[in-house]
Amino acid sequence: MPFLKSLPADAGPANVFSRYPDIYGAWAKMSQALMNGPSPLSQGERELMLAYAAGVAGCRFVCVAHSAVAYAWGVAPGTVERLLEDPGTAPVEARLKLLLAFVRKLMLTPSAMTQADADAVFAAGWNEQALQDAIAITARAAFMQRLVEGHGFTPMSGERAARQAARRVELGYVNLYPAFREQA
Repeated sequence: MPFLKSLPADAGPANVFSRYPDIYGAWAKMSQALMNGPSPLSQGERELMLAYAAGVAGCRFVCVAHSAVAYAWGVAPGTVERLLEDPGTAPVEARLKLLLAFVRKLMLTPSAMTQADADAVFAAGWNEQALQDAIAITARAAFMQRLVEGHGFTPMSGERAARQAARRVELGYVNLYPAFREQA
């Protein structure tokens, strides 16, 4: 049950975003650019990264929601769960695992980041844009964790997450919310 009694029992970020469009409209546009705009990472890889970052931080709501989006973009179902169980044996290419190791460290111990962490990403063949995107996605996961945990939102079921994921893939991060929809 959400902490704010004015929210419905099954509330989520959409309820807050719609209530405060002046604040969250810009957030939706940033999210659209980050998650669906040009990047060396595919949309599925970016959603996988967001779900993984949330999962390592223990944020079940964001992990469940964005795992479903990653799977809707074509990532093999169960990949996020496998990464959280054992990143070393998860069915992810070695190059992406190195970027995910950076994400994990940044999410869990941000003050411990060093040049060596970035250099490992570059040595794996990723460019600065890929690293910047990974950093921004990790920051987005941290923000969303604080938003959902601070409001007391209950994680959605896998079925509801899959329905929402299909809508997110179809509509993107801005048009998902009626208050933010861009006119064609």
